[in-house]
Amino acid sequence: MYEKKFMMEAIALSQRFLEDGKGGPFGAVVVKDGEIIGRGSNRVTANNDPTAHAEVMAIREACQHLKSFQLTGCEIYASCEPCPMCLGAIYWARPDHIYYAAQREDCSEIGFDDSMIYHEIAVPPAERKIPTEQYDREEAVSALFKWKNYLHKIPY
Repeated sequence: MYEKKFMMEAIALSQRFLEDGKGGPFGAVVVKDGEIIGRGSNRVTANNDPTAHAEVMAIREACQHLKSFQLTGCEIYASCEPCPMCLGAIYWARPDHIYYAAQREDCSEIGFDDSMIYHEIAVPPAERKIPTEQYDREEAVSALFKWKNYLHKIPY
């Protein structure tokens, strides 16, 4: 169930960039059983890491806290609607709920426009803006099937 105090923490983290100038204006927290177990603010420029978005940083911290790659039983509060990358990471982490404040259109107005990425996902690989080509499928599929039959794998 939504709790405003957790969203206010995510929004406070989004304002952190104003203090250190090392990221974008985004924040996120992961909550489990009424306790924040992961916090993240955008650290893209601070870390020279295009994947260091607030949600990803919060997921990393929460997973370390739980010693698990799954966030079952958790909720994510984000200062803004998650971008496609973050949404993918969130789905892989499998939390129970996502809450967000600003919407993607709000971000677009300040220069963070994800609409091109949403569009590109739906375009066939050969037609994407970044040239995308497929090679050596058989060798890759062979490795995939080795994993499929591996007795000691940890499914995710």
